[in-house]
Amino acid sequence: MIQVSETAKLKVINLMTEGGFDASKDYVRVGVKSGGCSGLSYELDFDNKMTETDKVFEDNDVRIIVDKKSFLYLVGTVLEYSGGLNGKGFVFNNPNAQRTCGCGESFSL
Repeated sequence: MIQVSETAKLKVINLMTEGGFDASKDYVRVGVKSGGCSGLSYELDFDNKMTETDKVFEDNDVRIIVDKKSFLYLVGTVLEYSGGLNGKGFVFNNPNAQRTCGCGESFSL
């Protein structure tokens, strides 16, 4: 399961609306790919289609899809949004990550 904080929920819904997506029926696609300074990096996008290998979750009124492979790396993750002076953006609090880079966009197991 992937959880979504209240601040991330508000930002996701706002961005989805701006991008022409409907948060009540479309998805936030969360994934992991090779790359980044720690070895693996996060992917975040909007989508209105799912595949046979996707897992679907809903938390805090946000519908999330994750491909099967990425799910293994993301189980238990909390998606948060930080708008502070040190930078703006989505933050992945991933309990599976043993090491993360300074920017928080990549990790290793």
